[in-house]
Amino acid sequence: MTSSISSSSLRTSPSSLLPCLNQTTFSYSNSTISSHFISTPTTRKHLAPLSKLRISSSENNRSAVDVVSPPPTTSNADGDDGGGADVVRRFYDGINGRDLASVEELIADDCVYEDLIFPRPFLGRKATLDFFKKFSDSISSDLQFVIDDISAEDSSAVGVTWHLEWKGKPFPFSKGCSFYKLEVVNGKRQITYGRDIVEPAFKPGETALAAIGAVTWLLQQFPQLADRL
Repeated sequence: MTSSISSSSLRTSPSSLLPCLNQTTFSYSNSTISSHFISTPTTRKHLAPLSKLRISSSENNRSAVDVVSPPPTTSNADGDDGGGADVVRRFYDGINGRDLASVEELIADDCVYEDLIFPRPFLGRKATLDFFKKFSDSISSDLQFVIDDISAEDSSAVGVTWHLEWKGKPFPFSKGCSFYKLEVVNGKRQITYGRDIVEPAFKPGETALAAIGAVTWLLQQFPQLADRL
């Protein structure tokens, strides 16, 4: 018999597993618990916090239970006040709440922020905050960012997919994705680079592929045109 149970961390001690076992003795180390195992509601309650549990039958009617430690977390590893995903979530919360004072501390002095509907990036914290102030002043507070998915594996690089909602309802042509680079500055993890890509209102479809194909053909025929890109 082999099965597995997954969770985030090991929060229970060997003694707390005793009610779940039909054998009174077992051995314990950092990685292995040996005993006979019975699946009961109590068992599941105690073993749910384990990051990974594998039970294998043996000839002497004992079972080996291997506990694999969860991967190390990245938050607070460098003395900062949160992981990268946490910082980015707070960034969006500040924009939604029109609280630029809380956003300011999340942006590095030398931040470079690109919104690809604008011809040039915003350079520095002040320019980035000015951009978001204009954004906040130009739209209703009923229009809110909603995070669809966010990466949390790397605190120095975070990807986000999002959309806008108007009073809880999806807003048309508002899907987007963003990428952020973060560094720990003076003990705080801050955004040093950001890029926003927003869903276009006009969607050319295959026409866009034809246009790209035509441009690349011109570049192949007239290489000197590449100097003007």
